[in-house]
Amino acid sequence: MKRFCVDWAFMSITYWEHYSHPADMGIRGYGPTKEEAFGQAGLAMTAVITDLETVEPREMVEISCEEPDDELLFVSWLNALLYEVATRRMLFGKFDISIENGQLQAKAWGEEIDVKKHSPSVEVKAATYADLKVEQDKEGNWLVQCIVDV
Repeated sequence: MKRFCVDWAFMSITYWEHYSHPADMGIRGYGPTKEEAFGQAGLAMTAVITDLETVEPREMVEISCEEPDDELLFVSWLNALLYEVATRRMLFGKFDISIENGQLQAKAWGEEIDVKKHSPSVEVKAATYADLKVEQDKEGNWLVQCIVDV
């Protein structure tokens, strides 16, 4: 599954997708900035749990984490997001992320999990270091990916 978003004013493309893995699920985020790619991966992770179209941005939660490199920061971001899902019993479908000097500050919007509305299919337990990648291509676009434990 893949979801695209095109910003025609800037001709940039962001998207998230799932990719197959023998035991768990791979998620990818792609965007013109590292922040947008991280946000797209957050959407991909939410989409493992439920249909993103059912998640409304009713409440904002602030999330922060810090790591010495981009790959560790990416896994920390996803695991911090999962912590909020577990402790607040919320799903998130919109993100505003800033990254500077190994510090990530995010605002995540979502709503409390409603089993009837969201029909959660699986629980994502953790983001892992398996197949971990944070890289920028020749055109300057960012790709982030890892396997999540379901």
